[in-house]
Amino acid sequence: MTTKQLVLQTVKKLPDTATIEDAMEKLLFLAKIEKGISQADAGKTISHSSVKTRMRKRLK
Repeated sequence: MTTKQLVLQTVKKLPDTATIEDAMEKLLFLAKIEKGISQADAGKTISHSSVKTRMRKRLK
């Protein structure tokens, strides 16, 4: 599916009461998912234990 097709499909699925901000939020969410999938496919991931260590440091 092309990006344009994904955008059109997503917008069509929004309720009639959706705002422009709602649409932008949904599209940004989908863009971040696509980026994450691309990074994972390229092997650019980190281990679960590494994430836990980083989160402990940030949450102090």
